[in-house]
Amino acid sequence: MNKSELVDAVAAAADISKASAGKAVDAVVDAITAALKDGDQVSLVGFGTFKTSDRAAREGRNPRTGQTIKIAASRVPTFKAGKALKDAVK
Repeated sequence: MNKSELVDAVAAAADISKASAGKAVDAVVDAITAALKDGDQVSLVGFGTFKTSDRAAREGRNPRTGQTIKIAASRVPTFKAGKALKDAVK
């Protein structure tokens, strides 16, 4: 499912226009992104938790040349599925 299909599904489920559903989906994505930028986590009970994790600097290899390269430390977003979502997918 891509974003436009998600917007269509939200519009049908909530009985609202596609334009309103698109704004709602964009607002949810923007709110989650803003919270993660601030270092907060977003917990949706039954669905899951979005949070950030810190990755330490490490050494890697260039697959083409085999040369060792340094990979900088970074902060990455992660998602942990909730129990209800896991049970629904079984």
